[in-house]
Amino acid sequence: MVQQLRRLDARLLTVFVMVGVLAGLGTYTFYYARGYSYLSDNPQACVNCHIMREQYDGWAKSSHHSVATCNSCHVPHDIVGKYATKAENGFWHSYYFTFQNFHYPIQMRPQSRAILQENCLYCHGQFVGNVAAHSADSQIDCVKCHQGVGHDPTR
Repeated sequence: MVQQLRRLDARLLTVFVMVGVLAGLGTYTFYYARGYSYLSDNPQACVNCHIMREQYDGWAKSSHHSVATCNSCHVPHDIVGKYATKAENGFWHSYYFTFQNFHYPIQMRPQSRAILQENCLYCHGQFVGNVAAHSADSQIDCVKCHQGVGHDPTR
């Protein structure tokens, strides 16, 4: 019985050490990568990853600079959707950047494109309502015609 308790204690100690090491590495990585900055609405967070510099510079010169941040266009406006999308995008951005497995130039995933479309209509709906009503497929795709409006690197 005592021997079984010692084995159990050794296993528990091993589990606690492993969990502690993973938690420590995760915390350090979050700190080193400035993960906390992604919880804000500051566009500077988007350039923590060097691959986004062109998009940030393009946004700084765009017509949206004075009225919209990255979050205004790229995440839902409700609190749960906003942080769920930030968490999902943060995971995939980290994964692809760490393993250098991303398309260049950067491309949006379909769910990100849907969020962008929804946010375009949120801000500009009163101006495009008639266009949307006369669209052949009843769904207008803002990005198709206005691809570089938010942060075209060539601006």
